[in-house]
Amino acid sequence: MSTLTRGITGKTSLTVLVTLSLFHLFNDTLQSLLKPLYPIFQENLSLSFVKLGFISLAYQIAASIFQPLIGWYSDRHPQPYALPFGMLSTLCGLMILAFAPNYLTILLAVVMIGIGSSVFHPEASRLTYLASGGRFGFAQSLFQVGGTFGGALGALLVAVFVTKTGQHNLVWFAVIPIVTILIMLPVSQWYKGQLHIIRERHKTETTATPEQRSPLPTRTVVISLCVLLTLIFSKYVYWASLGDYYIFFLKEKFHLDTDHAQYCLALFSFSMASGTIIGGLVGDRVGRKYVIWVSILGAAPLTILMPLATSLWLTCVLSVCIGLVLSSAFSAILIYAQELMPGKVGMIAGLFFGFAFGVAGIAAAILGWVADHYGIEFVYQICSYMPLLGIVAVFLPNLKKRV
Repeated sequence: MSTLTRGITGKTSLTVLVTLSLFHLFNDTLQSLLKPLYPIFQENLSLSFVKLGFISLAYQIAASIFQPLIGWYSDRHPQPYALPFGMLSTLCGLMILAFAPNYLTILLAVVMIGIGSSVFHPEASRLTYLASGGRFGFAQSLFQVGGTFGGALGALLVAVFVTKTGQHNLVWFAVIPIVTILIMLPVSQWYKGQLHIIRERHKTETTATPEQRSPLPTRTVVISLCVLLTLIFSKYVYWASLGDYYIFFLKEKFHLDTDHAQYCLALFSFSMASGTIIGGLVGDRVGRKYVIWVSILGAAPLTILMPLATSLWLTCVLSVCIGLVLSSAFSAILIYAQELMPGKVGMIAGLFFGFAFGVAGIAAAILGWVADHYGIEFVYQICSYMPLLGIVAVFLPNLKKRV
């Protein structure tokens, strides 16, 4: 049968995983075009940091509010064509953004792009889980690394093709979603043909199998989920300061021009890709709890030191190290949560992706206000302590021997 069938029945389907990672790369390349455009928006429309923060908030709310619901629904009613539909929404938002004449039109565009992301992630994560063949950390990390590279490419592509030529040149990026949709359609049709395998299996299961039951009491599961969401909160508040305001931080502190600052942002983004795949591989071997510990709490010394750095090269080195360490956390957290609640893969993916995006959006808006009133360097001083919240990982049970 197909590679997806082999994934469902116990063997890792590398073909499907690589394809999903590639889709994630295309999706997140388009999603990541937004933040490098902020200096252009600021210059063209004279926007304050608060208004830039609200652009992030509008995008993140659209990218987060629907994800748990979509994940919950797709767990019960898989939607093979969700992937091309999400990409179509992103394409429409991108076209609007290329010719947006005012602030409100930009907000509309980013909402449509955010909806595309909201549709994409839960279903793609569920397919990744099914194709993993039990190597959940590796599969999720391979999926995540595509998105991470996409995030890095967005900053680089804007620096090369948009910053000097104008916002309207975003129209050329329409090639990416169009090609992706054309590739997604046969993949979706192929996946639709495989769904009868899952349905037939469900018909023979009148009660929950051991793989569908949580290995822990309900109270422990709830506490663990709260701990994991706290860790996501600490990670993505800090992530908001780096992703949204790193360019402005470098321009203010080291007097870089926008082009060079965007290259620094791209370098940081590429470092996250390496950390993502390393975290997944290590998590499969030693347990995800230990990866979470090292990734969140271990980043604290680096984040605290970065605002104190007095040279550009040291700041860039620290940002790369932070990217390597901190980026390994998300896939470990997501798989840990899915192991806590077997059979709820899509819902958990939607919840955690959605919560992460929502936290990042709210944090971006608040940090924009702080930057307007107290300066961008102050933002990095206060956010540098967020990874210390990683200490709450002590309350996570060790699932390595339970699953």
